[in-house]
This record gives sequence, structure tokens and C-alpha cells, in this order.
Amino acid sequence: MLPGAAPLAFGGSVLQRGVCAQRAVTLSLRAALRPDCIRAGIPRLDPPALVGTPQGVQRAPRDPPAWPAVQGPQRAPGARRPPLAPAPPRRPGPGRARPDAPNPSRGLAARRLRAIERPAAPARRSRRSRRPEVPPWSPARQLWHGAAGRAPLSPAAFMEYEDKAGRPSKPPSPKQNVRKNLDFEPLSTTALILEDRPANLPAKPAEEAQKHRQQYEEMVVQAKKRELKEAQRRKKQLEERCRLEESIGNAVLTWNNEILPNWETMWCSRKVRDLWWQGIPPSVRGKVWSLAIGNELNITHELFDICLARAKERWRSFSTGGSEAETEDAGFSAADREASLELIKLDISRTFPSLCIFQQGGPYHDMLHSILGAYTCYRPDVGYVQGMSFIAAVLILNLDTPDAFIAFSNLLNKPCQMAFFRVDHGLMLTYFAAFEVFFEENLPKLFAHFKKNNLTPDIYLIDWIFTLYSKSLPLDLACRVWDVFCRDGEEFLFRTALGLLRLFQDVLTRMDFIHVAQFLTRLPEDLPAEEFFASIASIQMQSRNKKWAQVLTALQKDSREMEKGSPSLRH
Repeated sequence: MLPGAAPLAFGGSVLQRGVCAQRAVTLSLRAALRPDCIRAGIPRLDPPALVGTPQGVQRAPRDPPAWPAVQGPQRAPGARRPPLAPAPPRRPGPGRARPDAPNPSRGLAARRLRAIERPAAPARRSRRSRRPEVPPWSPARQLWHGAAGRAPLSPAAFMEYEDKAGRPSKPPSPKQNVRKNLDFEPLSTTALILEDRPANLPAKPAEEAQKHRQQYEEMVVQAKKRELKEAQRRKKQLEERCRLEESIGNAVLTWNNEILPNWETMWCSRKVRDLWWQGIPPSVRGKVWSLAIGNELNITHELFDICLARAKERWRSFSTGGSEAETEDAGFSAADREASLELIKLDISRTFPSLCIFQQGGPYHDMLHSILGAYTCYRPDVGYVQGMSFIAAVLILNLDTPDAFIAFSNLLNKPCQMAFFRVDHGLMLTYFAAFEVFFEENLPKLFAHFKKNNLTPDIYLIDWIFTLYSKSLPLDLACRVWDVFCRDGEEFLFRTALGLLRLFQDVLTRMDFIHVAQFLTRLPEDLPAEEFFASIASIQMQSRNKKWAQVLTALQKDSREMEKGSPSLRH
């Protein structure tokens, strides 16, 4: 028996005998090829001895069993193994084949022997083999190939299952992505409800399966209805947008070719007033505003440059700590002017914060700062008042900086704006009284509710008038209000206020003082433009056959007579 070779057991099954024979042959080959065995005189095995193994020759384990001690020189650990000595010639004995005799199995045994000694090259893994094999009992395999009594899933449903299970799925071919029809079919509903139970679970009763199928069909019908409704909504929005763009394009041509060249003769015509009410196109809005506001103050671009240079000089003097005598002008102290400049910086940071264009570092920050600083030098008696930054910002978005300054100065010179920005309490109360006259005439129920809760107009009107609705309304809606305001004047500001109250009349009548004040100071952001302007159009600015200007003049006369001590009766 060879050293380290286990004796073959001839009992047992054929498989056991084959394994034992395979192990014996492997150990014998390793023993025959070791140098110490050769020196000990152990004969080498011929390759024909390998013929007849049941399963073929496999590689020996990495750690061979321990070998018995043999005589001869021992190799030190870590030393290189000497080359093999040539085997001595052998004579053919009984049972041995002659070397020159043909043996068909000799080549096969030699190849097997070389396969044992040659190190195996690392097998190349194909791209398909990198993905872990899914066992046949896996739910994913059952879903894809179909379990017993169930049809396989479609590729789209299988991919959805793989995504939910967190497994990578093979991308479908382009043909699989093409839907044969445009009918909506929720894949998750198909996979969860329409499929039968797995084969390892009891089958559904017929009644339960029918119930689930009915539920599935109802869910598909509801999903189709929702999809159809959403598609109709999107189609309606797209048609509305296309119609709006087409109307804006036609209006731009009308304004540029017909109205603006003949402004003096056409601006008050019925056609122009109708176009004005529909909203001025943004591309011509700045030009129309400039013409509608006018320039009664005769401000030029050179005057704006002078005021801006003076404002910059004052900013430098305040930053370097200049003397108070150098900065005093028109009876105003340096402390008042410094407070005004600090207020400008503070208000600019709070002007349209969602746009992020007027804050420090924004593209319009310096323009807004220049206009407000130049105005404080142009009108030191007015100075800067909170709310001016929003008016100047809206003008900057539609005009160049010098033209925006001209429109800004003339706009604030209107009687209503001058009364509010100069904080003329008597004149402000007169405007509030005129507003209440038309409030009671148009909305008597809401007017009584406000009187009951002591809601006076100054609670909500001051913010609206100071900023010309640019802070309270969305910017595009505020610009449409500005369009008509430039045409109709201060009357439209109070008409807009009544239109807002009429639009939310049902909501406001159910609120108390606190909630009404909070609601009116922070209006909803999704105001419908058409409904809003329809509500404004329904307001009649006429009371007892008197228009706004007549009512305001009568109230101003009563106020002057009251100051003299002999008030007249209101009629």
C-alpha cells in the first residue's frame, strides 16, 4: 500500500466505491510525484493505472494528509524543492503494457495527470453569471415563469415586483416599452389582486376570487376615470394657455401699431379701455404706464443723476462719520436722515423676498437702492416711508432706472398717495369715510358685520393703499390692478378693495374680529384673476347719484367746516 493511501473498501454502494477509488488514486499520484518517495524507492505509477476510475480524476485537496517519515535528506522549511530525478528504466512485467505497444487510454490518462498538476486558470465569469442565480422556489422565479396553476406575469409587472423587492431587474427591450393601446392599466393592481395565490397556499374559494375580480375591475374603472379627468384638466389648461398667448400676441400688435403711435387720440376710446381692462401685455406695460402716469413734475434723467449723486455723497458721509452740520439740509437733522437710510436698507431686504432679486447681491438691489435714495434727496419733506420699496420695485421690473424714478416720483405726487405717505390724518380719515359710503351701498350685510365687530377701514386699507396691492396680491394680479389704476386713478384703488371684500363676503361674514383682520392682511395666494376682476366690475362707484370724486369733495368740505366749528349736514 502506498504511504498515506487509505485502503479501499469493496463493500457499500457503487457511489461509495467510486469515491474511495478516486481518493486512493489521487493520493497515490501525489505520493508517486514527491521526491522523498522516489528516494525511498517507492515505484512510480504508470498512467495506464488511472484507467477505469468511475468519475475521473479531480484535483487533490490543497492540504494533503501527513506523510510518514522516510529516510534520506530532509528539506528545510522554506527551502526550494530540488528538481525531480529522472525515473530509472523499468522492464515490462506481467500485467504491464509494453511502452511501444499502442494503448488508446494512455493519452487520456496523461492529459488527466497534467490537469492535476497544472494550476487551474481563473475562470472568466460571463456577464450573465454575475447575477446571483434565483432558486426555483423563489417567489420571483414563480412570478416570472409562473407557478403551478397560474399564468406568468408580464415583463412590466415582473419589473415592478423586482423594484419593490429591492432586486436589480433586467431592462426591458424597446418593444416591451411600447404600449399597444392607450388604456390605463395599473400594474400594481394587476399583480396584487388579479393574480392567484401561490401554489404552496390553499387556493381561493370561487366566491372570494369573484369578489376580488370585481374589486379589481372597479379599481381599474375608477383609475381610468381619474386619468380621464386629469387629462381633460390638462387639456383645458393647455388650451387656456394657448388662447392667452394668442390674445397677448394680438394685443401686443394692437398696442404697438395702433394705440401707442396715436396715444393722444386713442387712449380714452372704448376699444382701448376694453383692452386696458383685459390687462396690458408685459412687453408694452412700462411704456403705457409712463404715458398714463405722465410727468407733471418735469423730472429729467439729469435731475435723477443729480439726486443720485447727492444720495451717494450722503451715504459716504454717514459711513465715514461726517459732522452733523455738513449733512443738515432743509431743517432735517442727521439723525432723521440716518434713520431713513437705515429703514431703506431694512425694507429692501423685505421687498418681494420670494423673487430673491432685490436683496443684497441680487440683480436689482442697486437699482432699488438708487431710486429710493434719490427720492429721499428729491423730496426731503416726505423722505422714505415704509411701502415705497414695493412701488419702486414694481416699476423697476417694467421700466429702466431713470424712467422708473420719474414714474415713481409722479405717482407719489398724486393726492391720495401724498396724503398717505405724508401721514395726513385728516385727509386719510376723509378717504376712509368715502370708502365706507360705497361699502355700505354695495355690501350692506358685510358692512353691518364689520360695524358690529368694530372693524374700521384703516385696519386693512392702509397696507393696500401704501403698497398699491403689490404686497398683498400675487405679482401678476397686482400688475393688472396697476394697469387700470394708471387709467382710472385713485378711485380704482378703493373699488379694488370693495371687489376683494365682495369676493370673500361669504367667508368674512362667518369670522370674528381677529380672523377677519388676519385674513385681510394675508390674502390667499391662489386668487382667481377672472373671478377677482368680475367682482371688481360688479362694484358700482355711485352713491345717491354721486360719483367718487363728488362724494370725496363733499366729505372734504364737511371736514373743513368741522374744523371751523360749524359742520354741515351730510346729504
